[in-house]
Amino acid sequence: MHETATRTLTVPEAIQTRRSIRAYEQKPIPREDLDEILRLTSLAPSAFNIQPWRFIVVTDPELKERVKEAAYGQRQIGSAPAVIVLYSDMEDMMEHPREVVHPGMSEQQKDAAVQTLKDSYGKLSVAERALVGVAQANIALGYLLVAAQGLGYATSPMLGFDRDKMREVLGLKDHVRFASIVAIGRAAEEGFPHHRHELDRIVTYK
Repeated sequence: MHETATRTLTVPEAIQTRRSIRAYEQKPIPREDLDEILRLTSLAPSAFNIQPWRFIVVTDPELKERVKEAAYGQRQIGSAPAVIVLYSDMEDMMEHPREVVHPGMSEQQKDAAVQTLKDSYGKLSVAERALVGVAQANIALGYLLVAAQGLGYATSPMLGFDRDKMREVLGLKDHVRFASIVAIGRAAEEGFPHHRHELDRIVTYK
């Protein structure tokens, strides 16, 4: 992997120092850094190992401008050297169920696993499967933000965008569901410090 400008942070350090950043240094992100961030992201847990998350890394200036338009002109998209579009595609998984079955299984076990997937998700509608997929993609989103921060890159996850227009811009099918679009790059600002509820406001032990 390309040597980053900062040391790799521990997981607690990455979580505690991450901020949503809207101004970025105008430096391209090395492909090997993006690959490593996405490799780490792909290790997120997934029910039945279905891994429905998919990523589009947008670095082309013209396409990035179209993504920005679909996201109501949010300035961090134009400032960041890359934007990662994270979406889920359960129908792709349903078409290729054997791809998610562990290769260490026997052929009989693989057949049984594929049948389990078909039994579990085949009875759902496309819309119901989409809800399952985006829920799992949201787990990957958390991994993505922490992985990027750990390698010295700032991020800004966004949910404010026109879904239909974004599908059109990126050539995606109607059934896919978006978890987030994420601006990523070296921070050119500090961002706001955390403001979070105390644990006794949000946690109940029973």
